[in-house]
Amino acid sequence: MPKERTQKKSRQHTEIQKQGIGFNKEFGQHILKNPLVVTSMVEKAALRPTDVVLEVGPGTGNMTVKILEKVKKVVACEIDPRLVAELQKRVQGTPFQTKLHVIVGDVLKTDLPFFDIYLPFFDICVANLPYQISSPFVFKLLLHRPFFRCAILMFQREFAQRLVAKPGDKLYCRLSVNTQLLSRVDHLMKVGKNNFRPPPKVESSVVRIEPKNPPPPINFKEWDGLVRICFSRKNKTIGASFKYTKVLELLEKNYKVHCSVKNIPIASDFRVKDEVMKVLELDSFDKKRARTMDIDDFLSLLHNFNAAGFHFS
Repeated sequence: MPKERTQKKSRQHTEIQKQGIGFNKEFGQHILKNPLVVTSMVEKAALRPTDVVLEVGPGTGNMTVKILEKVKKVVACEIDPRLVAELQKRVQGTPFQTKLHVIVGDVLKTDLPFFDIYLPFFDICVANLPYQISSPFVFKLLLHRPFFRCAILMFQREFAQRLVAKPGDKLYCRLSVNTQLLSRVDHLMKVGKNNFRPPPKVESSVVRIEPKNPPPPINFKEWDGLVRICFSRKNKTIGASFKYTKVLELLEKNYKVHCSVKNIPIASDFRVKDEVMKVLELDSFDKKRARTMDIDDFLSLLHNFNAAGFHFS
Protein backbone atom coordinates (compact mmCIF):
# COMPACT_ATOMS: atom_id res chain seq x y z
CA MET A 1 0.00 0.00 0.00
CA PRO A 2 1.42 3.46 -0.91
CA LYS A 3 2.73 5.47 2.03
CA GLU A 4 0.28 8.35 1.45
CA ARG A 5 -2.76 6.04 1.60
CA THR A 6 -1.41 4.34 4.73
CA GLN A 7 -0.99 7.72 6.44
CA LYS A 8 -4.50 8.77 5.39
CA LYS A 9 -6.04 5.58 6.83
CA SER A 10 -4.02 6.07 10.00
CA ARG A 11 -5.35 9.64 10.39
CA GLN A 12 -8.95 8.43 9.91
CA HIS A 13 -8.46 5.65 12.47
CA THR A 14 -6.94 8.15 14.95
CA GLU A 15 -9.88 10.51 14.41
CA ILE A 16 -12.37 7.73 15.17
CA GLN A 17 -10.40 6.70 18.26
CA LYS A 18 -10.38 10.31 19.49
CA GLN A 19 -14.16 10.36 19.22
CA GLY A 20 -14.28 7.11 21.16
CA ILE A 21 -16.39 5.46 18.46
CA GLY A 22 -15.94 2.06 16.86
CA PHE A 23 -18.51 1.71 14.12
CA ASN A 24 -20.87 -1.25 14.45
CA LYS A 25 -21.27 -3.31 11.24
CA GLU A 26 -24.36 -5.03 12.69
CA PHE A 27 -26.16 -1.67 12.64
CA GLY A 28 -24.89 -0.78 9.16
CA GLN A 29 -23.14 2.35 10.45
CA HIS A 30 -21.60 4.50 7.73
CA ILE A 31 -21.34 8.15 8.78
CA LEU A 32 -21.93 10.67 5.99
CA LYS A 33 -18.83 12.85 6.24
CA ASN A 34 -18.92 15.05 3.10
CA PRO A 35 -20.41 18.44 4.10
CA LEU A 36 -21.40 19.18 0.49
CA VAL A 37 -23.60 16.07 0.34
CA VAL A 38 -25.07 16.88 3.77
CA THR A 39 -25.87 20.44 2.68
CA SER A 40 -27.39 19.23 -0.59
CA MET A 41 -29.71 16.76 1.19
CA VAL A 42 -30.85 19.46 3.62
CA GLU A 43 -31.49 21.91 0.77
CA LYS A 44 -33.50 19.33 -1.20
CA ALA A 45 -35.73 18.82 1.85
CA ALA A 46 -36.95 22.45 1.45
CA LEU A 47 -37.27 22.82 5.23
CA ARG A 48 -39.48 25.45 6.87
CA PRO A 49 -38.96 27.20 10.23
CA THR A 50 -42.16 25.57 11.56
CA ASP A 51 -41.19 22.00 10.59
CA VAL A 52 -40.82 19.03 12.90
CA VAL A 53 -38.26 16.72 11.28
CA LEU A 54 -37.83 12.99 11.90
CA GLU A 55 -34.21 11.92 11.36
CA VAL A 56 -33.39 8.21 11.44
CA GLY A 57 -29.78 7.18 12.09
CA PRO A 58 -28.31 10.61 12.93
CA GLY A 59 -24.95 9.08 13.83
CA THR A 60 -22.61 11.75 15.20
CA GLY A 61 -24.92 14.54 14.03
CA ASN A 62 -23.28 15.90 10.87
CA MET A 63 -26.69 16.33 9.22
CA THR A 64 -28.63 16.88 12.43
CA VAL A 65 -26.94 20.20 13.25
CA LYS A 66 -27.59 21.46 9.70
CA ILE A 67 -31.28 20.61 10.03
CA LEU A 68 -31.51 22.17 13.51
CA GLU A 69 -30.41 25.50 12.02
CA LYS A 70 -33.55 25.61 9.87
CA VAL A 71 -36.46 24.02 11.75
CA LYS A 72 -38.56 24.10 14.90
CA LYS A 73 -37.68 20.61 16.17
CA VAL A 74 -35.69 17.51 15.23
CA VAL A 75 -36.71 14.11 16.55
CA ALA A 76 -33.72 11.82 16.02
CA CYS A 77 -34.09 8.04 16.31
CA GLU A 78 -30.76 6.27 16.94
CA ILE A 79 -30.28 2.62 17.92
CA ASP A 80 -26.70 2.98 19.26
CA PRO A 81 -26.45 4.62 22.73
CA ARG A 82 -22.79 5.55 22.07
CA LEU A 83 -23.76 7.68 19.08
CA VAL A 84 -26.66 9.17 21.05
CA ALA A 85 -24.17 10.37 23.68
CA GLU A 86 -21.96 11.82 20.95
CA LEU A 87 -24.89 13.66 19.37
CA GLN A 88 -26.12 15.08 22.68
CA LYS A 89 -22.58 16.20 23.55
CA ARG A 90 -22.38 18.00 20.21
CA VAL A 91 -25.43 20.21 20.89
CA GLN A 92 -24.93 20.62 24.64
CA GLY A 93 -24.77 24.29 25.66
CA THR A 94 -25.91 25.51 22.22
CA PRO A 95 -29.28 27.00 21.13
CA PHE A 96 -29.93 23.65 19.42
CA GLN A 97 -30.10 21.70 22.68
CA THR A 98 -33.78 22.45 23.35
CA LYS A 99 -34.73 21.79 19.70
CA LEU A 100 -33.35 18.24 19.65
CA HIS A 101 -35.40 15.30 20.94
CA VAL A 102 -33.53 11.96 20.84
CA ILE A 103 -35.18 8.54 20.87
CA VAL A 104 -32.91 5.57 21.62
CA GLY A 105 -34.16 2.45 19.86
CA ASP A 106 -34.91 0.55 16.67
CA VAL A 107 -37.16 2.65 14.43
CA LEU A 108 -38.80 -0.50 13.00
CA LYS A 109 -39.92 -1.57 16.48
CA THR A 110 -41.07 1.90 17.53
CA ASP A 111 -44.56 3.25 16.93
CA LEU A 112 -44.80 6.37 14.75
CA PRO A 113 -45.51 8.94 15.91
CA PHE A 114 -43.54 7.91 19.00
CA PHE A 115 -43.22 11.39 20.50
CA ASP A 116 -45.01 12.89 23.49
CA ILE A 117 -48.32 14.77 23.30
CA TYR A 118 -46.52 17.94 22.23
CA LEU A 119 -45.10 16.24 19.12
CA PRO A 120 -47.99 14.26 17.61
CA PHE A 121 -46.63 14.32 14.03
CA PHE A 122 -43.66 15.10 11.80
CA ASP A 123 -43.58 17.13 8.59
CA ILE A 124 -40.43 15.76 6.94
CA CYS A 125 -38.27 12.67 7.30
CA VAL A 126 -34.55 12.89 6.52
CA ALA A 127 -32.39 9.80 6.88
CA ASN A 128 -29.09 8.17 5.99
CA LEU A 129 -30.58 4.76 6.68
CA PRO A 130 -28.85 1.51 7.60
CA TYR A 131 -29.38 -0.17 4.22
CA GLN A 132 -30.62 -3.46 5.69
CA ILE A 133 -33.84 -1.78 6.93
CA SER A 134 -34.58 0.13 3.71
CA SER A 135 -37.65 -1.78 2.50
CA PRO A 136 -39.52 -2.23 5.81
CA PHE A 137 -38.82 1.38 6.77
CA VAL A 138 -40.15 2.78 3.47
CA PHE A 139 -43.47 0.99 3.92
CA LYS A 140 -43.70 1.82 7.61
CA LEU A 141 -43.30 5.43 6.55
CA LEU A 142 -45.79 5.30 3.66
CA LEU A 143 -48.49 3.62 5.75
CA HIS A 144 -48.01 6.13 8.58
CA ARG A 145 -50.84 8.51 9.49
CA PRO A 146 -51.14 11.46 9.71
CA PHE A 147 -49.44 12.17 6.39
CA PHE A 148 -46.00 13.76 6.27
CA ARG A 149 -45.00 16.18 3.49
CA CYS A 150 -42.02 14.28 2.06
CA ALA A 151 -38.96 12.17 2.89
CA ILE A 152 -35.37 12.64 1.72
CA LEU A 153 -33.68 9.25 2.11
CA MET A 154 -30.25 7.77 1.38
CA PHE A 155 -30.32 4.23 0.00
CA GLN A 156 -28.06 1.69 -1.66
CA ARG A 157 -27.97 2.67 -5.37
CA GLU A 158 -29.68 -0.47 -6.68
CA PHE A 159 -32.49 -0.18 -4.11
CA ALA A 160 -33.06 3.44 -5.16
CA GLN A 161 -33.17 2.37 -8.81
CA ARG A 162 -35.80 -0.24 -7.97
CA LEU A 163 -37.94 2.41 -6.28
CA VAL A 164 -38.10 4.54 -9.44
CA ALA A 165 -38.06 1.73 -12.08
CA LYS A 166 -40.80 1.73 -14.73
CA PRO A 167 -42.58 -1.20 -16.45
CA GLY A 168 -40.16 -2.96 -18.77
CA ASP A 169 -37.05 -1.84 -16.84
CA LYS A 170 -34.69 -4.60 -15.71
CA LEU A 171 -35.07 -3.60 -12.03
CA TYR A 172 -38.88 -3.16 -12.12
CA CYS A 173 -40.32 -5.29 -9.31
CA ARG A 174 -42.89 -5.56 -6.54
CA LEU A 175 -41.04 -2.83 -4.59
CA SER A 176 -41.39 -0.45 -7.58
CA VAL A 177 -45.13 -1.07 -7.94
CA ASN A 178 -45.96 -0.84 -4.25
CA THR A 179 -43.94 2.32 -3.65
CA GLN A 180 -45.31 4.08 -6.72
CA LEU A 181 -48.88 3.10 -5.79
CA LEU A 182 -48.55 5.00 -2.50
CA SER A 183 -46.19 7.83 -3.44
CA ARG A 184 -44.35 9.87 -6.02
CA VAL A 185 -40.67 8.88 -6.06
CA ASP A 186 -37.81 10.89 -7.57
CA HIS A 187 -34.10 10.04 -7.78
CA LEU A 188 -32.23 13.17 -6.65
CA MET A 189 -28.52 12.40 -6.75
CA LYS A 190 -25.82 9.73 -6.71
CA VAL A 191 -23.43 9.52 -3.76
CA GLY A 192 -20.09 7.71 -4.00
CA LYS A 193 -18.60 5.36 -1.40
CA ASN A 194 -15.88 7.78 -0.31
CA ASN A 195 -18.42 10.25 1.09
CA PHE A 196 -18.87 7.92 4.09
CA ARG A 197 -16.73 6.82 7.02
CA PRO A 198 -16.08 3.92 6.85
CA PRO A 199 -16.81 3.59 3.09
CA PRO A 200 -19.59 1.04 2.35
CA LYS A 201 -19.09 -1.68 -0.27
CA VAL A 202 -21.85 -0.25 -2.48
CA GLU A 203 -22.70 3.04 -4.18
CA SER A 204 -25.56 5.13 -2.79
CA SER A 205 -28.34 7.42 -4.00
CA VAL A 206 -30.66 10.02 -2.46
CA VAL A 207 -34.38 9.69 -3.19
CA ARG A 208 -37.35 11.99 -2.52
CA ILE A 209 -40.61 10.24 -1.57
CA GLU A 210 -43.88 12.20 -1.42
CA PRO A 211 -46.92 10.22 -0.20
CA LYS A 212 -50.11 10.41 -2.25
CA ASN A 213 -52.74 12.26 -0.24
CA PRO A 214 -55.41 10.99 -0.38
CA PRO A 215 -54.08 7.47 -0.96
CA PRO A 216 -55.68 5.15 -3.53
CA PRO A 217 -58.92 3.68 -2.10
CA ILE A 218 -57.76 0.06 -1.84
CA ASN A 219 -56.79 -2.40 0.87
CA PHE A 220 -52.98 -2.35 0.71
CA LYS A 221 -52.58 -5.83 2.23
CA GLU A 222 -54.84 -7.28 -0.44
CA TRP A 223 -53.08 -5.31 -3.17
CA ASP A 224 -49.70 -6.56 -1.96
CA GLY A 225 -51.01 -10.13 -1.88
CA LEU A 226 -51.89 -9.91 -5.58
CA VAL A 227 -48.65 -8.18 -6.58
CA ARG A 228 -46.58 -10.70 -4.62
CA ILE A 229 -48.08 -13.59 -6.64
CA CYS A 230 -47.62 -11.77 -9.96
CA PHE A 231 -43.95 -10.97 -9.27
CA SER A 232 -43.08 -14.35 -7.76
CA ARG A 233 -41.89 -15.26 -11.28
CA LYS A 234 -42.03 -11.92 -13.07
CA ASN A 235 -40.90 -13.27 -16.45
CA LYS A 236 -43.65 -15.89 -16.58
CA THR A 237 -47.15 -15.03 -17.74
CA ILE A 238 -49.72 -14.08 -15.11
CA GLY A 239 -51.67 -17.17 -16.16
CA ALA A 240 -48.72 -19.41 -15.26
CA SER A 241 -48.20 -17.67 -11.89
CA PHE A 242 -51.78 -18.49 -10.85
CA LYS A 243 -51.58 -22.23 -11.61
CA TYR A 244 -49.50 -23.08 -8.54
CA THR A 245 -51.28 -25.20 -5.93
CA LYS A 246 -50.53 -22.88 -2.98
CA VAL A 247 -51.94 -19.88 -4.86
CA LEU A 248 -55.13 -21.73 -5.81
CA GLU A 249 -55.55 -23.03 -2.24
CA LEU A 250 -55.28 -19.48 -0.85
CA LEU A 251 -57.83 -18.14 -3.32
CA GLU A 252 -60.24 -21.01 -2.69
CA LYS A 253 -60.04 -20.53 1.08
CA ASN A 254 -60.66 -16.78 0.79
CA TYR A 255 -63.46 -17.35 -1.73
CA LYS A 256 -65.29 -19.67 0.68
CA VAL A 257 -64.92 -17.13 3.50
CA HIS A 258 -66.29 -14.41 1.19
CA CYS A 259 -69.30 -16.56 0.22
CA SER A 260 -69.98 -17.46 3.86
CA VAL A 261 -69.91 -13.80 4.99
CA LYS A 262 -72.11 -12.69 2.08
CA ASN A 263 -74.38 -15.73 2.42
CA ILE A 264 -73.72 -16.73 -1.19
CA PRO A 265 -74.20 -20.41 -2.08
CA ILE A 266 -71.23 -22.12 -3.76
CA ALA A 267 -72.10 -23.96 -6.96
CA SER A 268 -71.70 -27.73 -6.79
CA ASP A 269 -69.51 -27.70 -9.90
CA PHE A 270 -67.22 -24.93 -8.57
CA ARG A 271 -63.57 -25.48 -9.53
CA VAL A 272 -61.22 -22.80 -8.29
CA LYS A 273 -58.71 -23.21 -11.12
CA ASP A 274 -61.40 -22.82 -13.80
CA GLU A 275 -62.87 -19.73 -12.11
CA VAL A 276 -59.45 -18.09 -11.66
CA MET A 277 -58.63 -18.67 -15.33
CA LYS A 278 -61.94 -17.03 -16.32
CA VAL A 279 -60.92 -13.93 -14.36
CA LEU A 280 -57.46 -13.86 -15.92
CA GLU A 281 -58.85 -14.18 -19.44
CA LEU A 282 -60.68 -10.86 -18.97
CA ASP A 283 -58.54 -8.19 -20.68
CA SER A 284 -56.10 -11.02 -21.62
CA PHE A 285 -54.25 -10.84 -18.29
CA ASP A 286 -53.43 -14.54 -18.56
CA LYS A 287 -50.99 -13.70 -21.38
CA LYS A 288 -49.39 -10.61 -19.75
CA ARG A 289 -46.23 -10.52 -17.64
CA ALA A 290 -45.78 -8.62 -14.37
CA ARG A 291 -42.58 -6.93 -15.57
CA THR A 292 -44.53 -5.05 -18.28
CA MET A 293 -47.69 -4.20 -16.28
CA ASP A 294 -48.23 -0.73 -14.83
CA ILE A 295 -50.21 0.28 -11.74
CA ASP A 296 -53.46 0.68 -13.70
CA ASP A 297 -53.07 -2.89 -14.98
CA PHE A 298 -52.69 -4.26 -11.46
CA LEU A 299 -55.65 -2.18 -10.23
CA SER A 300 -57.79 -3.56 -13.05
CA LEU A 301 -56.70 -7.13 -12.30
CA LEU A 302 -57.47 -6.72 -8.59
CA HIS A 303 -60.91 -5.29 -9.46
CA ASN A 304 -61.64 -8.28 -11.71
CA PHE A 305 -60.71 -10.75 -8.97
CA ASN A 306 -62.75 -8.91 -6.32
CA ALA A 307 -65.78 -8.71 -8.63
CA ALA A 308 -65.61 -12.51 -8.97
CA GLY A 309 -65.43 -12.94 -5.17
CA PHE A 310 -61.69 -13.62 -4.91
CA HIS A 311 -59.55 -11.85 -2.30
CA PHE A 312 -55.89 -11.90 -1.32
CA SER A 313 -55.91 -11.09 2.41
